[in-house]
Amino acid sequence: MSSVAALPKHQRARGTGRIGTQVLDGRTRLTTLFQEGCAKIRLPHTHDASLQAVLINTAGGLTGGDDVRWEADAAPGARMVFTTQACERVYRSLGDDARVSTHLKVRAGAHVDWLPQETILFEGGRLNRSLDVDLDEGASLFAVEAILLGREAMGEAARNARLTDNWRIRRNGRLVHAEATRLSADPLERDGLSLLDGRLAFATLLYVGADAGRKLDRARSLLSLDAGASLIGERLVVRAVAASGLALRRTIAPIIAELSGAGALPRLWHM
Repeated sequence: MSSVAALPKHQRARGTGRIGTQVLDGRTRLTTLFQEGCAKIRLPHTHDASLQAVLINTAGGLTGGDDVRWEADAAPGARMVFTTQACERVYRSLGDDARVSTHLKVRAGAHVDWLPQETILFEGGRLNRSLDVDLDEGASLFAVEAILLGREAMGEAARNARLTDNWRIRRNGRLVHAEATRLSADPLERDGLSLLDGRLAFATLLYVGADAGRKLDRARSLLSLDAGASLIGERLVVRAVAASGLALRRTIAPIIAELSGAGALPRLWHM
């Protein structure tokens, strides 16, 4: 009998991080902290009433078949800031997508800043990512996601990287914002004049709140030529593209500081 060599089973990263809060004596306090697998959460001291959470993937990056999940519940009136220890890296895949899913529950009168540092897609990387947010009455959200295509210093462009990114934001159970970003390694996506036009970095910034209209003029005053802002109802959307990661950060950093609940970049963005 002929023997058939078994296909190798590769190790894959799995992780779940979950955090819950309450408001006590005017400050947002921790009530729930769950960490499993490669997902870790650190809570640095802050000088204001918010709770800041640093999300860490101890696997040192993502590759095909990895699965990381983040969940948070912001109590009524809470103030929460989420960021990451460093840029997330998505390495070459053997065929499967790396998956990252985030679900945020923002209760009445609470505010959440979702401010991870940039995600770097390497050549052959595949990422399937989702952001689902449930907002109660009077709650607000500011979310940022930035993508870098390859390492500029190494002359990389990651033209075969693939990305699927889906956002769903609901207010009292009703869908108020939905968008889908997709990179499928089609040259038109990378070179088309109305798309990336050869640029290697792009970002979406979304503010959802009753005061979004009051923030529009200030946000537009901070935009570069490669960025634009629009307002529909309670949604303020900023989109930016840039030739490099450094140029993108210089574009979006002042906008993040303006639109975030804290009025400043998270400390780790400066390191």
